[in-house]
Amino acid sequence: MSDSELVASVLGGDPAAERALYEAHVDRVFRLAFRMTGDDELAQEVAQETFIRAFRQLSTFGGRAALSTWLHSITVSVALNVLRKVKRTMAREESLDEAALAHHPERRAEPDLTQRLGASIAALPTGYRTVFVMHDVEGYTHEEIGAALGIESGTSKAQLSRARARLREALRPFRDHEPTATPAVGIATPQRGAI
Repeated sequence: MSDSELVASVLGGDPAAERALYEAHVDRVFRLAFRMTGDDELAQEVAQETFIRAFRQLSTFGGRAALSTWLHSITVSVALNVLRKVKRTMAREESLDEAALAHHPERRAEPDLTQRLGASIAALPTGYRTVFVMHDVEGYTHEEIGAALGIESGTSKAQLSRARARLREALRPFRDHEPTATPAVGIATPQRGAI
């Protein structure tokens, strides 16, 4: 059954079609949610909220883009909202932790490359991070990203380029001090004309 047939059946009240639509897209929605949040529990929350919103708003799906693109735009929106909420909570917790450390400073060990990469991706501005994850991690084209986020493909390309530049800068200490280290996937300097 095609996505358009599934949508019509779901809108007609068929619970089996609803389940089939969910099963056809849940893995990719979850992967995108996980790549954006970096946390299994948050990704599950995002995926669940994505499908709740999608089923509520299914009658507004016009078919101008693929159903998967529409679902992923909802996923991105939900993930960004969840990350904002988590960031506010973490900021409150960090300020308490910093106050406690002010009296007992300790030397912190340098995180390894994987931790630094994860933190560097998380620190990217929202638009850069979203495009980086969708393109370099999930494999979307710039046209698909543009459709999902409501931006031009050129904007997607520019944001990806800027995200990669920031990640290269953030990871420079590893490159400078570990010349035999393998470069991280997705952040190598693109060849001229590749973007």
